[in-house]
Amino acid sequence: MTAAATPLGIQLYSVRDDIGPGHLDGTLARLAALGFTHVEPYDILSDTEGLAGALRRNGLWATTAHADVVNLDEMAILDAASRLGVETVIVPWVESDSIADRAGVEKLAEAINASAGRADECGIRIGYHNHDFEFSLKIDGVSAYEVLVDLLDPRVVLELDVYWAGVGGADVFELLPRLGDRVRYLHVVHDREPGNERPVLGVDATGRMGEVLALAAESLELPVIEVVSHHSDVFPLVESNAAYFRQLVGA
Repeated sequence: MTAAATPLGIQLYSVRDDIGPGHLDGTLARLAALGFTHVEPYDILSDTEGLAGALRRNGLWATTAHADVVNLDEMAILDAASRLGVETVIVPWVESDSIADRAGVEKLAEAINASAGRADECGIRIGYHNHDFEFSLKIDGVSAYEVLVDLLDPRVVLELDVYWAGVGGADVFELLPRLGDRVRYLHVVHDREPGNERPVLGVDATGRMGEVLALAAESLELPVIEVVSHHSDVFPLVESNAAYFRQLVGA
């Protein structure tokens, strides 16, 4: 990969069925051939050195990774991140009932902020990735997501999952300008497997990804494609999404 390559990432959970033992190198090679420059691992602890080697051999970067620094071994995660060249470790998921009230959101924010302080000493940022429930859950009429963001240390960056935010009730076209430069990464998808769509309670961004990327352009470091739900070979969806977003980002 050259320094001039336009960044385009994919969350490896999208191809989780294709990266088992003996398949990681081949799958990463297929992703690189589709124009991806970055991958976002969801497991950096099981075989850190094996993953690092496969990334090098296939000319791919992993500058972000999903890892639960709140509940797992934080120092092991930060050490693995450093060995992989990961610059931002993103909290991928919390239990919805853990943030059903203000006390729960405050507890989560406190834990993430504490982790961000320790990660900063290692030269690593902490981020947060949403699902739908952060937006559907309301605290005094405000989404749990926005309550959380207000409580997070400014060092904590956001990876806004556009699809899940819309499913949960958000209008991402109104939300992104308000979040401003807190949003450094976007989880995006254009083509999904028919029958796997969830009802969108907010504003549907389908077909409007160009607008989404434009709204986040000032602070966006990497768009990350994620194809979560599929019941057959995922690569046709990965390929169509790669082609669509390569055109948008000018790759």
